[in-house]
Parts: sequence; C-alpha cells; structure tokens
Amino acid sequence: MSVISLVEASQAPLAAQAFYADGDPGPIVAALAHVPEVLEVTVPFLRTVLGGSSIPLRTEEIVILRTSVLLSCRYCTQTHTVVAGDAGLSRDEIRGLRDEASVEAMFPDRAERALIAWVDAVALGPGSPPEPLVQTIATHFTEAQIAELTLLVGATLMLSRFATSLRLPTSTGTSRRLDEEGWE
Repeated sequence: MSVISLVEASQAPLAAQAFYADGDPGPIVAALAHVPEVLEVTVPFLRTVLGGSSIPLRTEEIVILRTSVLLSCRYCTQTHTVVAGDAGLSRDEIRGLRDEASVEAMFPDRAERALIAWVDAVALGPGSPPEPLVQTIATHFTEAQIAELTLLVGATLMLSRFATSLRLPTSTGTSRRLDEEGWE
C-alpha cells in the first residue's frame, strides 16, 4: 500500500492534467501530481535525463537497473527488469545486474564491466570513485558520456528513494510482464 494516494485523472489539479492526456501516467507522475509545480519541472527533467540521448538504450538500462538494485528499490527494479529486456539485455545479463548471477560472468565486455563498477562506486559512495576506476572508465567513455552516465545514476538514485519511500506500486502491465517472463 502506497504511503500517499496516487492522484487519479479525475482528481488531478489543473496544472497536472496534461500529464494524464494519454491515459495512466504511471505511479511516479500520479504521486507527483499532488505537487503540480514540482511535477511540471520534474517530468521534463526526467524525460531529458532518462530519455533518448547519445547513450544507447542498452547502456542506459544497465545503469538504471543496476542502480535500482543497489538501492533495493522494488518498483524501479521490477519496472527496469522489463525495460532492460526490451532494450536488448539478455536474461543472464539482467540476472547479473540484479545480483542473481556474477556480473563478471554475465558481462564479458570490458567497457560494460567498467560501467557497472562506475555505477556501483557512484551509487554506493562514499566520496569520489577511486582513481584507478576513474582512469578505467575514461578509456571506455568520452567525458560527455561519463557526465551523462553519472547524472543518470543520480537521477535513478532520486527516483529509487522516492518510489521506495512512498511504496509506489508496480504498474499492472509491468506486473503482468514480470509474471509472463518468470521474474519475481
């Protein structure tokens, strides 16, 4: 049960109604609709950070799913297990990101292993990632990519804390997909 009610379209404040125009906006938007002035700036920010960019969707999903798992966010982990599969990650790779299998065994690509180590260091801290990891990540990604990937970790941290603290429910469609695909 959520800590707060999710705002239904019929109850959405005028400033939030546009976010319901295409139907159910999902639990995060429905929770943020309680504060439409925050919703109006947060959703465009999240669409920019989490949306299309120079970073391939597969890489974005490695970052988002791994960060979600590290923070034990049920909502984000379940949601991004489905999205990661749609983005081309194999079931074994998803299991690795979910700590159900060895990351090293599931990700033979050095750049992806470096990325996962970067995510772990940024998400779990404390402080700055160690210098050897900084040097390693710089051999696989440009400065612009490193900045974007790090911001993606940060945005996922924020959303994970939001979803976990408010006990947001996984959407019905995502729950159905998880069941169909045999995920817990």
